[in-house]
Amino acid sequence: MILRYPFVTEKAMLALESSAKLQFLVDNRATKPEIRKELEETFGHPVSAIRTVNTTDGRKKAIVSFENPKAAEEILSRLGVM
Repeated sequence: MILRYPFVTEKAMLALESSAKLQFLVDNRATKPEIRKELEETFGHPVSAIRTVNTTDGRKKAIVSFENPKAAEEILSRLGVM
């Protein structure tokens, strides 16, 4: 499993509200195509862009934009975060 869990902080919620981007912690060895494939298969929404960041504590975070601007809110509500 490449996706670990959604990364929910105040800054992540501001990114969701302002630009409809979600953040997930992912496996450190995961590539962008692998992350895209798993997100699209799991949630059923096409991904438009992925940025990855290695955090200072050794984890990898994916910042994901979806083609449908309402997809991010719908995914978080399905996960029970919102």
